[in-house]
Amino acid sequence: MLTYTVYSESGGVGKTTLAANLADAHSQQGRDVLAIDLDPQQGSLTYLLGVDAPRDDDNADNIARHLIDRPNAPFDDLIHDTPFGFDLLPSHNMLESLPQLLNKAQEMADDLGDTFNRHDRLRQLLMDANVHEKYDVIIVDPPATAGPHLYNAVSATRSLVLPVEPTGKGLQSISGIEDIVTNLSTELGFDVGVLAVVPIGVGQTTNQDQYLTQIQDLGYDAPIILRNRASLFEGCWDEQCTAFHYVGYHRNRQRDYEVDTLDKLRNLAAHIEEVSD
Repeated sequence: MLTYTVYSESGGVGKTTLAANLADAHSQQGRDVLAIDLDPQQGSLTYLLGVDAPRDDDNADNIARHLIDRPNAPFDDLIHDTPFGFDLLPSHNMLESLPQLLNKAQEMADDLGDTFNRHDRLRQLLMDANVHEKYDVIIVDPPATAGPHLYNAVSATRSLVLPVEPTGKGLQSISGIEDIVTNLSTELGFDVGVLAVVPIGVGQTTNQDQYLTQIQDLGYDAPIILRNRASLFEGCWDEQCTAFHYVGYHRNRQRDYEVDTLDKLRNLAAHIEEVSD
């Protein structure tokens, strides 16, 4: 089973948009895909995909309840179909309190002598639900901050896909991620892999070769470059859909550069599948 977390510590890079489109691209190859939204923000994967989940209802069952062993219903009931060929485990407002909830659950477990690792809860939850028997690909989208959301995502997936901006700040974010992954690997006792770095929003004046060389010098693979496609990706958010759906159903004429972008996203998904084998 292929599992990875799409993450950037810089907001607005296109992390969530990339996660949604990779899920779509994998599903087009006949994979059974589950996307997991661990981002408590309103503009999260759940919103982008137009999934009507009761995120404001504190009494409704949700992923946060399952992560602290306080579910209201079976795990499978959390999963929603999407119109894009893959499933979604949606976000909920309770994820905003996840650090405090996990700390309290950890304290209670310690007092009772039970085993509870607050940074490994998602992996355990997916294992207990036999998700590996139902899906070929799992993609997790955490918020753009270090903390238990990210740690649980990485612990569950063991691998990262990193969208970055073609700027010095973007390269700094890679180094920052590397530090986080190194620390997490040391704490949990396993190596976290980087399946791909994805430069997004590359302008015509950007020296691509120099930028790619800098990324490769850091030891990472950048199989594709996505140029500035603000209109396409903003359209996805406006219509609450993936780029594939947007081009197919919301564009009145075909734009070659957008078709090229969709091909690159498919190629990226194929590359990730290949390097993960």
